[in-house]
Amino acid sequence: MDTRIDLDITDGLATVALVNPAKLNAVNAAMWRGLHDAMARIAGDTSVRCVILRGAGDEAFAAGGDIEEFLTVRATVDDALHYHDELVAQALEAIRDCAVPTVAAIRGACIGGGLEIAGCCDIRIAGESSRFGAPINRLGFSMYPGEMAGLLALVGPAVVLEILLEGRILNAREALQKGLLTRVVDDEKVFDDVAACAARICAGAPLVARWHKQWVKRLMRGGPELNEAEKRAAFDFLATDDYREGLEAFLAKRAPNFTGR
Repeated sequence: MDTRIDLDITDGLATVALVNPAKLNAVNAAMWRGLHDAMARIAGDTSVRCVILRGAGDEAFAAGGDIEEFLTVRATVDDALHYHDELVAQALEAIRDCAVPTVAAIRGACIGGGLEIAGCCDIRIAGESSRFGAPINRLGFSMYPGEMAGLLALVGPAVVLEILLEGRILNAREALQKGLLTRVVDDEKVFDDVAACAARICAGAPLVARWHKQWVKRLMRGGPELNEAEKRAAFDFLATDDYREGLEAFLAKRAPNFTGR
């Protein structure tokens, strides 16, 4: 069976593809491992400025987890804990912790585990006919709390409970209205729109993109107000070549050439 995670890194853009064509890119245990490994490779490549996550083909982002596999890899409590705490959690955390911007390109089904993966991305762009949900109440199992936490942070308890209690599949416009998506475009324009989005990100100062993600995470974490050291760190950009390049390019009315230094 042809199931894998494809990774391509070209000119600072990493593309990660979920590949399981026979099952609408449903994610199995090996794919969760592969997803984590792909994100780890990206984390170690300083040339990467943006990551696109997508499903192979046009029919699905990912139609959830591979249910048939649950009879073997999640048959006992210990097996299930390993599956979710190790395989799934590590992959999702690697996406959430990615230092550079991540963009989900969504065509077709984005269900269950697919929704969890997309929800970890910074930007989610979907086609009009895309579908969203987690109808696991019909399968007799609940969403693991560690995975639910990501969706809670994204859309809040009311939407998460609506999705899980009803088990209803949402269309793209409803998913957009509920905060699951960044924007919706025509199906045939999804990958072009995502490519344009990634190009805009890659054209910006890469250190600034990393800092913006860092500060959003820090502010969303709550806790004490920014201390003096953190406030001073917010101006680290003043010492960068990119800051000087950005100002010079603006004043010279030319496009900047950022180097990430």
